[in-house]
Amino acid sequence: MMTPRIAAYSAALDFAARQVASLIEKHPDFFPIYTTGGKWHHGGELWTDWTGGFLAGMMWQFHLREISRGLVAPQESQWRKRAEHYSKLLEHRQHDRNVHDLGFIFLSTYLPWYELTKRPDLHAVLVQAGRTLAMRFMEKGHYLRSFVAPESLFIDIMMNVPIIFYAAKESGDDNLLRIASDHCRTTRNYLVRPDGSTAHEGLFDLETGRFLRQTTHQGLRGDSAWARGLAWSLYGYSKCYALTGDEMWLQVAERNADYWVNHLPADHVPYWDFDADLSLLPPWGAQKDSSAGTIAASGLFDLAQQTKSPDKAKKYQATALSTLDALVQPEYLATHTPGWEGILKHGVYHTAKNLGVDESVMWGEYFFVEALMKGLAAGVPS
Repeated sequence: MMTPRIAAYSAALDFAARQVASLIEKHPDFFPIYTTGGKWHHGGELWTDWTGGFLAGMMWQFHLREISRGLVAPQESQWRKRAEHYSKLLEHRQHDRNVHDLGFIFLSTYLPWYELTKRPDLHAVLVQAGRTLAMRFMEKGHYLRSFVAPESLFIDIMMNVPIIFYAAKESGDDNLLRIASDHCRTTRNYLVRPDGSTAHEGLFDLETGRFLRQTTHQGLRGDSAWARGLAWSLYGYSKCYALTGDEMWLQVAERNADYWVNHLPADHVPYWDFDADLSLLPPWGAQKDSSAGTIAASGLFDLAQQTKSPDKAKKYQATALSTLDALVQPEYLATHTPGWEGILKHGVYHTAKNLGVDESVMWGEYFFVEALMKGLAAGVPS
């Protein structure tokens, strides 16, 4: 039955596919991070190159949607051909030791490709990416260092550590399992607060491994609750639980989720930092971050299936659906914004650097598509 919600989500996915097709036609083999004035191609700073998997990952999501609807044979799918091409452009990054983002790059691309084909060469890329990321592990401190400095731990890495768990599971490498587990414990102990909120960054003493303090690059303050960071933690710990069955990670994900659900504004789309002064103007005040909303919505759909509490399952799914219900409206979805090349408006990359503020951002696009797919798969009750 085609309910209004199903129709709205399906129309949003159709629009997303059109926008991605237009982007790759206009700028072939280009991996953007954020828009400027709604345009993907510009000369703005990257800060770090971490989002290529999201563009290719959307292509895989569009192909999976084709399969679920029985629209096309795999060998005839244009989205499948595009997804393979753009994923292949990223293959060399399985050896990239300069970033902490290999999970972002490969879990959205090579993992669905491998799951569809079971090709050993694709599996080998995934395992190697996990091994490469594990090389960032700091034995003193027990954490995976961020790209900015050896003493730095980012909450974002919780979305990438699952590829180490995956590599450990697939290869039987106990040392990889130890590294991934230690990182999750350290992050839980020092970046996840008792109330479920999170810090963006933790700093450690390199000589002793002792934790020094919480700080931030992208949030309001070191002690504030940067919205995207909290979404990364919620989703990341949920994914770690899915890969390991370790109840510790589910407990952290639920603590994050409960803070998230209890602090959202009326439309269920967060402001960029939960501690922002909403009496102030954007970007430091009342600036929405649709991208944080999409990440959390996708993670909440997973948590609704994972939690042992029926009440929490209902709450998590209802929140995810309410967020998507807002995001498919013209206030956020760029269907009625002429010339806008992205899918979702009102995303935020880096407030302090003024990068991608109130724009489309590539991770927001990907997790929006992923969350819509999960919403449709869940039956999206009216």
